[in-house]
Amino acid sequence: MHQETDDNDWPPISTGVAIALTLFAAWIAWQHFLTADAWVFIVDNANLALHEAGHPIVGLLSSRLMVYGGTIFQLLFPMVFAHYFLRERQSSGWAASLLWLADNLMNVGRYMKDARAGELPLVGGGDHDWTEIFSRWGVLAHDIRIGNGMKILGLALAVYAVWWAWQHRNHD
Repeated sequence: MHQETDDNDWPPISTGVAIALTLFAAWIAWQHFLTADAWVFIVDNANLALHEAGHPIVGLLSSRLMVYGGTIFQLLFPMVFAHYFLRERQSSGWAASLLWLADNLMNVGRYMKDARAGELPLVGGGDHDWTEIFSRWGVLAHDIRIGNGMKILGLALAVYAVWWAWQHRNHD
């Protein structure tokens, strides 16, 4: 098991990996902020599968909490990977996991913003998770503001991940 140590014990990231992470972060941001679809094809298809799996799994614990299961799973999986790479001090994996989480935060923000409009296609039809959640919380009228905040949080995390990668790159 890994013992806590300082920031200097991380292995360096190659410049090529730092460039790849930067390009991936730029692509994610481009897709989420500058395209109508706001969909990162390969990553978000996997995220959708995690999201949909979360509903019935959380539903086993409580039918009332089932609506939260999708977002919980969508955010939990990259957080588990990030925790593992943090604990093991695997620099590239840590930065990539943060980008995966950042993409999911932006994706959740997109979904939140759609709570009243209901324009996004839903898997299997049914009710919109965030319409239900925001209605329960009494904040449905603020869906766009909350969703934009979530997207900005995701963007900030992506910027941090790229900055961190460049700070930990091999200076050869």
